[in-house]
Amino acid sequence: MSEQNRSFQVFTITPDYDGFDTLLLLIQDAFATLDRVIDPPSSAGRLTTEILHYKAFKETAYGVLCDGELAGCVFLADKGDHLYLGKLAVGKKFRGLGLAHLLVEQAEKLARQRAMSHIDLQVRIELKDNQRLFTRLGFEVVGETMHPGFDRVTSLTMRKTLV
Repeated sequence: MSEQNRSFQVFTITPDYDGFDTLLLLIQDAFATLDRVIDPPSSAGRLTTEILHYKAFKETAYGVLCDGELAGCVFLADKGDHLYLGKLAVGKKFRGLGLAHLLVEQAEKLARQRAMSHIDLQVRIELKDNQRLFTRLGFEVVGETMHPGFDRVTSLTMRKTLV
């Protein structure tokens, strides 16, 4: 099927979602190569279906289906005046189709509905392609952080201000 004929459907991942096993596999697939690149390793490797279920209860989560197959997801934590965008994942075979953009748009809609001023995220310092992607999606670097036990910057805080 050609890319222009693909069908995308965004849906809310609720605690009663019956696909947490598939969701875990998607996230593991999306983050699999990162541990060879980033230090410290991603927390995605420690996720379980139970943790994802809990996150779906505590946060707002969206999935995107591509022709009926789970292709991407994002988790959004309400921080009062803003959303924190975490665990945005797109399966390897679905990259380049605009799914990250679609999921960020969904986050923006939610933030606007809640009258929030911005969306924040963390991106690892080593992941230049991800930094460029988020810049194209309207995010700007607003800070640097270090993981515990490190004496160097390990992550950038990026923000998209909503007007």
